[in-house]
Amino acid sequence: MKKILVMAVLASLLTFTAEPFHEPQMLATQTLSTALPSAPLDHLKVVLLGSAAGPLVNLQQFGASTLVEAGNVRLLFDCGRGATLRLVQMGINTGSISRLFLTHLHSDHVIQIPDLLLTGWLGTGGPGSGRLVPFTVWGPEGTRAMMGHLQQAFVFDIHMRRDLDEKIQGEGIKVISHDIKQGVLLDEQGVRVTAFLVDHGIVAPAFGYRVDYRGRSVVLSGDTRVSENLVAFSKGVDVLIHEVVDPDVIRARGPDAEAIIAHHTTPEEAGEIFTRVKPRLAVYSHAPATDAVFTKTRTTYAGPLQGAEDLLTIEIGETITVHRFEGPK
Repeated sequence: MKKILVMAVLASLLTFTAEPFHEPQMLATQTLSTALPSAPLDHLKVVLLGSAAGPLVNLQQFGASTLVEAGNVRLLFDCGRGATLRLVQMGINTGSISRLFLTHLHSDHVIQIPDLLLTGWLGTGGPGSGRLVPFTVWGPEGTRAMMGHLQQAFVFDIHMRRDLDEKIQGEGIKVISHDIKQGVLLDEQGVRVTAFLVDHGIVAPAFGYRVDYRGRSVVLSGDTRVSENLVAFSKGVDVLIHEVVDPDVIRARGPDAEAIIAHHTTPEEAGEIFTRVKPRLAVYSHAPATDAVFTKTRTTYAGPLQGAEDLLTIEIGETITVHRFEGPK
């Protein structure tokens, strides 16, 4: 199994520099380990576990979920459909994920939380690999209520495994949840997580997040239309991961198209944001993986750009490298 996993994580390597911009060349490489390194990373590492937009089932792009590793700290942002499957594909034990940050409470961003809560407690790395600390969740108003109801929904399973059957220690199934406001949520081991309000129309409050570590940074927009607050909080960021919709595709789906488009960002608008922020690399997630999105973005933005793609790994250091997962998705 280990040999299969290693073969599955052969990837292609892209190196981006700020100026001048050239379309990246593909180079073969091997990357991604099954556990955190013995020595802390001196850079940020970001994995797009799922990059799909919306609640529809998509076998090429799973639900919105992004993993950020900074030093010995693992942080998960949103937990859409397939998040636990993608973690295991990357060789990451679900028991190592104990901190979850939610952008908003739409189902496509939270639907995999029960699986992460429960299987993380059990662990996917064999006996003794389960989560040993409480599962901590930060999110908009309603997060605490949602997490309380989830614990109630699985009270039978929790009771059986903790108290009667496997006798799994109970600390890892405890939940600490926070209804957040804009500001710094976490500041430890050199890692700072800042939440900021974005504009997702009537879906409010909705948040984006910025992670800073050792002079490196990444911003995740969450779901939003053009947000001046996001631009302000993205000042000096290395990587900006932003949502986008293709209005032509949305309009072809049905009569509610304009309402959907109105609280998201078009490619042309996203390009304008990238041009203003000037990140070292702009990345799409919660986005269609189509050439049309890329083409439309290029009408307003000429800098380094990466399209939405599941299991994409971005390492943010002196240079920014992008590794594509070439195993089965």
